[in-house]
Amino acid sequence: MHKKLPIGIFDSGFGGLSVTKSIHNLLPIENLIYVADSAFTPYGDLPENEIVKRSILITEFLVRKKNSKAIVVACNTATAFSINELRKKFNIPIIGMEPAVKPALKVSLNNRVGVLATSGTSKSTKLSALLENHLGKARFYVQPCPGLVNAIEKGIFDDVKLFKLVEKYLENFKKNDVDTIVLGCTHFIYIKPLIQKIMGSSISIIETGEAVARQLQSKLVEFNLKEYISISTGSTKIILTGDRKKNVTHVIDQFLLGSNIEFRVEQSWG
Repeated sequence: MHKKLPIGIFDSGFGGLSVTKSIHNLLPIENLIYVADSAFTPYGDLPENEIVKRSILITEFLVRKKNSKAIVVACNTATAFSINELRKKFNIPIIGMEPAVKPALKVSLNNRVGVLATSGTSKSTKLSALLENHLGKARFYVQPCPGLVNAIEKGIFDDVKLFKLVEKYLENFKKNDVDTIVLGCTHFIYIKPLIQKIMGSSISIIETGEAVARQLQSKLVEFNLKEYISISTGSTKIILTGDRKKNVTHVIDQFLLGSNIEFRVEQSWG
C-alpha cells in the first residue's frame, strides 16, 4: 500500500473535526478525507444495527472509493458498536475512540469523575466494561445527553438554549462534587468553554483527540504507512452526507484555521 494514500476519518457530524485537527497537527503532511455523516446525526439516537450499517457503508466508501490507507472512527458511539465488525471486514489499521477514563484518574484530585456521553455510548457494553476495569479507583457519574449533539450541530455556541441544556446535564456533576469531566463524544469539545463557565475554572476536562492522533501515528509506523517526505502540507477534504455546509464552515473558521480544506456536499450519497 502506498504511503501517499489518504487517511479516512468519519463521524456522524462535524464533531470529529476536532480529532481531524489533532491528526493534522501531529501529521501535517498526511492527506485526510473526513466524512461528516450529517444526514444521520446523531449516531447516539440510532439503533445499534443502523450505527453498524452506516459505519460499514462509510468505511467501504473511504477504502474502496478513496483508497484510504487507514481509518479513524472519530465517534465514541460508532466505535462502541461497530469497531470490531470493521476490523474483521477491512484489512487496514482502524483506530477508534473511547472515553479517556484512565487519563482522568491521573488528573482527578478527589476521585470523582463525570462522563458526558451520548445516549448510545452511555448504554454501551464497551463503556460499562471500561468503567468496570477501574472500579474502586474512583466514583464515576455517567451523564447521557440526549439532544446535545443536535444543539451543537447548529454551530452556534453562544446560544442561550444550548447553555441551559449543558447546565441541565452538569447538575448531577455539581451536586456530586465532580472535579474531572471526560468528554465521551467528539462534539463536546466545542462546548468546553460553556462547561468551564458552569463548573468553574478549577474543573479538569479530558478529551481524546491528541491520544487518537498518537495512536494513528503509531499504527502508520507499525504498518510502514507513514508519509515522511513531502514538499507541501497535506490536504483535508470534507464530505457531507447532509446539507449542513454553513454550520461546518462556521466550525472550521473557528477551529481549523490554517488547514487546506476542500468541501463537497453529497446529499444523495449513502
